Amino acid sequence: MIATKMGSMSSHRFFRIATLFLIILSTVFAFAQQDRRGRKYKAPPETMKIDISVIRASTGKPIPNAAVIFHPVNDKGKVEGAMELKTDLEGKTKLDVIPIGSTVRLQIIANGFQTFGNDYVANADAKQITIKMERPKSQYSIYKGNATGDQSGQAQETTGKPASKPN
Repeated sequence: MIATKMGSMSSHRFFRIATLFLIILSTVFAFAQQDRRGRKYKAPPETMKIDISVIRASTGKPIPNAAVIFHPVNDKGKVEGAMELKTDLEGKTKLDVIPIGSTVRLQIIANGFQTFGNDYVANADAKQITIKMERPKSQYSIYKGNATGDQSGQAQETTGKPASKPN
C-alpha cells in the first residue's frame, strides 16, 4: 500500500514538471515567432482636409458638377495617379486623404470655363480653397492684328538673298 501511494506521488510530480515544461516551452516559441510574423502595425500618416469652392469669377455664383481632380505628386515632381470628385449644387467638394507634407496638383474642369490648375502643399490640418473660374478668352491668332498690320489672313513672303555672314 505504501508502494502504490509512493507511485501515485511520483506520477503526480511528473505531470506537474511536464506541465511546467510545456508552459515554458510554449512561451519561448511564442516570443520567437513574434519577431518573424511579418510587418508590424504602422499608423497611417496624418491627413489634411481640403474644402474646395468653385465659383464664377464674374458673378460669384457656384458652379455645380465641375470636375475637381487631385493628382498626388512625388518628390521628383512626377504625378502618381488621380482622384476625381464633382462639385455639388453649391459648387463645393471636400477631400481628406492627402497626407500632410505631400504635394497635390489640383485641376478643375467645368463646362464653358477655362481649365484651372495649380500645385498645393499639404502643410496644415485643413485648407479652404476658392477657385474663381473665368470664361475662355479669345485665342491668339497670327491673322488678326499681327505686327505687320496685315488683316488679310495671308502670309507675307519676301524674296531675296539672305544676308551674307561676315568672316
